[in-house]
Order: sequence, then C-alpha cells, then structure tokens
Amino acid sequence: MKKEAEREPESLVPLTPAIFHILLALAGGESHGYGIMLDVEKLTDGQIRLGPGTLYRSLQRMLVEKLIEEFDEPENPDQERRRNYRLTRFGRSVAQEEAKRLATLVQAAKVKGLLPKS
Repeated sequence: MKKEAEREPESLVPLTPAIFHILLALAGGESHGYGIMLDVEKLTDGQIRLGPGTLYRSLQRMLVEKLIEEFDEPENPDQERRRNYRLTRFGRSVAQEEAKRLATLVQAAKVKGLLPKS
C-alpha cells in the first residue's frame, strides 16, 4: 500500500455523491457540520439534503482518507464548541479529479442528445 504522500487523487474517484457535495461545500471555505448541510442544500437548489447520519459518517470517512481536517476555532464563550472542517490539499485534488470525471460525463450526455449542446 502506498504512503499517504504517494497516493494519487484518481485512486479515490469516483466519489459518493455525499462526499463530493461535502467537498464542494468546503471548497468555498471551512465550515462546521450544520453549515455544510446548509451549503449543500443551497448549492443543489434543495435537491440534495444531507441528513446528520450521512453527513457525519461521510465526514469520518473523509478524515480517515485525509480529504479534510478538523480544527478548533478560537474559544468563543457565547457559542458551544463545534467541530470545524476544512479541505486538505489532497482533498482539493480529489475534488478536482471528480469534477473532471463528471464534466466528461456531462459532455457525453450532450453528444448523445440527453442534454442540450451549449
């Protein structure tokens, strides 16, 4: 098995829809779980709603795969502690590979007449 630094982003593609949507949400900046849920819903015009179970299982898997990292926010006495997440460089690379893969599929759908050609 390759070391973390030697893994190719393509090795994790294709991603599950939940993981790709979370990566998209975090591509815009760091966030906590609830913020990620809201951002995914906004990015998809309400078509995708991640439940807490799917979200937190996906986040755990993404932490193990080193796609994201958890960090602590400076203490704010007015807020309860939230787990905050951000993309790693590797996570951004994996998201880019998945986006390329999906773009190729969209192009194929256009060629086959499933989507209008732009």
